[in-house]
Amino acid sequence: MDNLQALMTRLKLEYLHDALDTLCEQASKHALNYREFLETVFSAEWAGRHQKGLEGRIKQARLPWLKTLEQFDFSFQPSIDRKVVRELAGLGFVERAENVVLLGPPGVGKTHLAIALAVKAAEAGHRVLFMSLDRLMATLKKAQQENRLERQMQLLTCPRLLVLDEIGYLPLEPEEASLFFRLVTRRYEKGSVILTSNKGFIDWGEVFGDQAIATAILDRLLHHSTTLNIKGESYRLKEKRKSGLLKAPAVTSEG
Repeated sequence: MDNLQALMTRLKLEYLHDALDTLCEQASKHALNYREFLETVFSAEWAGRHQKGLEGRIKQARLPWLKTLEQFDFSFQPSIDRKVVRELAGLGFVERAENVVLLGPPGVGKTHLAIALAVKAAEAGHRVLFMSLDRLMATLKKAQQENRLERQMQLLTCPRLLVLDEIGYLPLEPEEASLFFRLVTRRYEKGSVILTSNKGFIDWGEVFGDQAIATAILDRLLHHSTTLNIKGESYRLKEKRKSGLLKAPAVTSEG
């Protein structure tokens, strides 16, 4: 067994070390032939490598928390077309370098859906990066001040999927709007963007402080994209009502 363990080390079959005894017992119990045993062994090794790779991609993605589509309460947000979400979960938009824009008021599940799609992409082997707009702007402005903006733009262009959260909560300064436009232009038809915003497109001129640059950004984002406009109550307000911390909205009738 020591020689076998050494051989696995040389072959870099690191995930078989702990599982080999169990696999051998299962092979004996089920009377597996050599081919079936090898298939079981290599499947175990592949599963271990896949899990390690996934954990690494999730860590690199810098997700604020982990959410899945299975955890999303579609019954609470009936305005969402489940068929569209299922199609997005197939990740064809990532393969085609298309974008997804999630619009709606605070608390309706935009970030949950964005993170869930990011997790799907990571599980499929894609490199993913999540950033709030505040963090993105701080990162780009710092890079500009340190004369490494081009390098930072390259780093932000590399991920197959870039998730930009909370667009519209605070207006951008002209310099920030210009940096955002440059990033969107760099990724145009090269990598996918998932973007969440509490503002409708008609209000993006106010968000970016300039209607012309807002139009240019939208032109590139929406050229190949899917937009989900979520209408509904905030999940957080719903939970407060359930706990009795907030009264239910009054119902009025007209006679």
